[in-house]
Amino acid sequence: MAIGIAIEVKNLSKTYKGAISPAVNNITFSIPKGEIWGLLGPNGAGKTTTISIACGLINQSSGDVTINGLNYQQHRDTIKRLISVVPQDIALYPTLTAYENLEYVGNMYGLKGAKLKDRIHACLEIFGLTANSNKRIETFSGGMKRRINLIAGILHSPEILFLDEPTVGVDVQSRNIIIDFLHQINREGTTIIYTSHLMEEAQNLCTYIAIIDQGNIIATGKPSSLIQENQCGNLEEVFLKLTGRKLRD
Repeated sequence: MAIGIAIEVKNLSKTYKGAISPAVNNITFSIPKGEIWGLLGPNGAGKTTTISIACGLINQSSGDVTINGLNYQQHRDTIKRLISVVPQDIALYPTLTAYENLEYVGNMYGLKGAKLKDRIHACLEIFGLTANSNKRIETFSGGMKRRINLIAGILHSPEILFLDEPTVGVDVQSRNIIIDFLHQINREGTTIIYTSHLMEEAQNLCTYIAIIDQGNIIATGKPSSLIQENQCGNLEEVFLKLTGRKLRD
């Protein structure tokens, strides 16, 4: 594992306008470089708010966030080159081809010419999409869209990758390709911040887990440690024990 801290969060809080209670309540954590760090929680627990602040999409009410020791107030442009966000919603232009979408995204990150072309072709090959590169996204299956969505997020080889439900709604084959790729880029040094409702996947993928509920971090540790400490059989049992079985909207 690489030495150093990728993300440092100190006393982070966020209260939305008109809200009675904070979405995130004075949380503190750090993510070492090279980690696959999972943030898990029920609906409305504060996951999306925490990740949105950490990747610079929204501002916090109080507290500090640093990325590789840099803050957004002074180093936003530098941080944007270091990170990438792959959202749960498909962030692609449906009437453009897969290649056209990736070319557009690559240009946004400053990639040009042969370097961009080679990178696109290499990624399409890894994800089994070479034969579909000139087809419009609107013709793709859900799994194919999910794979292209991920490629768009890693074209510029970010040091830190934020993933929100990266395998939701995909078939087993697409999920395996995605998970294998995430392991590969992590071995090569990419720090991954991952959110999901798929507990088995999180247990197998993540090297470290934080569970958030009602805006508070209520448990942290390696998946195996959390399972042992809570005397449970798997991570899903831990999650239900700590957050309860009551339905969340």
